[in-house]
Amino acid sequence: MTNVTMTVNGQKVSGSVEGRTLLVQFLRDTLGLTGTHVGCDTSQCGACTIHLDGKSVKACSLLAVQAEGAEITTIEGLAEGDVLHPVQAAFKEHHGLQCGFCTPGMIMAATDMIRRHPEGLDEETVREELEGNICRCTGYHNIVKAIMAASEAVKTGSTKAA
Repeated sequence: MTNVTMTVNGQKVSGSVEGRTLLVQFLRDTLGLTGTHVGCDTSQCGACTIHLDGKSVKACSLLAVQAEGAEITTIEGLAEGDVLHPVQAAFKEHHGLQCGFCTPGMIMAATDMIRRHPEGLDEETVREELEGNICRCTGYHNIVKAIMAASEAVKTGSTKAA
């Protein structure tokens, strides 16, 4: 067993893991952060997307020991208290979910996408960058709409993703 320490959603956490423990397993099973979903175990679906040191990564593709000392944000760490993150608010406002299984990964991928494109996003870019995130329910139309609305809200400093 190996001890790992990292900062998750602003709090320093530690745990003892086997060398083969995936980061997604550590987050879900050890820390109880079940918003990060396991959909495929092969990094194809994106349901396990989190932010590691500010960049979106698939937590099923990393070992927990590889995150030693890292700063991690999960879907549980986006909102500020009862105030939703603009991307979360946009998904709610624009019906960017159905069953909700892919939603945490989509939102985490979208927040990173918006961070990397502060000038704003167009539909082609959003669709291209969502390639690694699979939704089996929606057909992506409302997800794309939500991400573009959130991008505009972040760009203009609005608190509402209209």
